[in-house]
Amino acid sequence: MTDITLLIMAAGMGSRYGGLKQLDAIGPSGETIIDYSVYDAIQAGFRKVVFIIRRDFEQEFKSRITNKYADKIQVEFAFQALNDLPDGFSCPEGREKPWGTGHAILSAADLIHEPFVAINGDDFYGRESFKVVADHYDQGADHFSMVAFQLNKTLSAFGGVTRGLCTLNNGNLDTVIETGNLQKKDNGISSDRDIDLDGSEPVSMNVWGFTPILFEYLHDMFVKFLKNEGNELKSEYLIPTVVNDLVQRGKEDVHVLHSTASWFGVTYKEDSSFVKGEIQKLIDAGVYPYNLFGK
Repeated sequence: MTDITLLIMAAGMGSRYGGLKQLDAIGPSGETIIDYSVYDAIQAGFRKVVFIIRRDFEQEFKSRITNKYADKIQVEFAFQALNDLPDGFSCPEGREKPWGTGHAILSAADLIHEPFVAINGDDFYGRESFKVVADHYDQGADHFSMVAFQLNKTLSAFGGVTRGLCTLNNGNLDTVIETGNLQKKDNGISSDRDIDLDGSEPVSMNVWGFTPILFEYLHDMFVKFLKNEGNELKSEYLIPTVVNDLVQRGKEDVHVLHSTASWFGVTYKEDSSFVKGEIQKLIDAGVYPYNLFGK
């Protein structure tokens, strides 16, 4: 099988959620959402996982998460830091917000030299999502890819969410536009854009398949981003925006894969009990063992 790496973005503090939600237990034996992603990736044939974290909670992250499966998959760490910028740039005074998912992925450039899948650390994607993208690269694919989910299956009952709203063209990604404040309403779905949505639209939940050339794009485009927006205290360099730009300029094709697996995530604290219930249903159905890693 082709070597393929899982890259998990787990450096965010979860400002809306109010804490380090990546470390919260949602499984019956103390498992986190990250644990289920790693377990599913191992089952799908992934051989290495790289975590993007903040250096100040490295030890807690290892003790509570990665130590339990370090002997089951190769584990490495990249660190996202506000001051980790290209030569000639500095972090503006007063900025506290991380630079975004594009910057996060760029921080792992020295650790990944094979096809890889980048995901959020606080979303549950289901095993099929990992299998379809692993199979895609195992069959020799050398382009970018994305696993698409249906919009109305990715919303929270407790507030607005941001999703990468997609349009497709002959199985490839045509556009992906970050769309915020998506909420279910009586007459459809509202957002921060003046568009009509019925919930059937495909969205990106940040399950991206990449080849290592992405890191070259990320570096060059980050320099451009910093020149234009680097002095703003809350600007973000986001991977869906990067991908959309590459597609629009004809630099890369992004093959859209589809998963029927259930998606759920923890955006707000109130989401946590729902996620725990959904995990228990999957355990009851025999999809997962009661204790994922037997420790």
